[in-house]
Amino acid sequence: MIRVEKQDGDTFRVTVEDGGSSSHRVTLSDDYHRKLTGGSMSKEELVKKSFEFLLEREPKEAILGSFDLPVIGRYFPEYENTIGR
Repeated sequence: MIRVEKQDGDTFRVTVEDGGSSSHRVTLSDDYHRKLTGGSMSKEELVKKSFEFLLEREPKEAILGSFDLPVIGRYFPEYENTIGR
């Protein structure tokens, strides 16, 4: 289960529960949100889908504790094309 809680306009707390839990602090700027979605989904939805993307590729324990969403593309170059669909 992935739970996304908005902390402020650009910051989210994400909790992943799967036989234990992990907590992550994620930032997402308005510009990057627009770039990826064109406004077709909320920031919370984008963060959740981004975690679904990550969890398909690595265990929750391998996900950074705190990061800015564009960092995912450094580790997974296909991220922006995949998540934008």
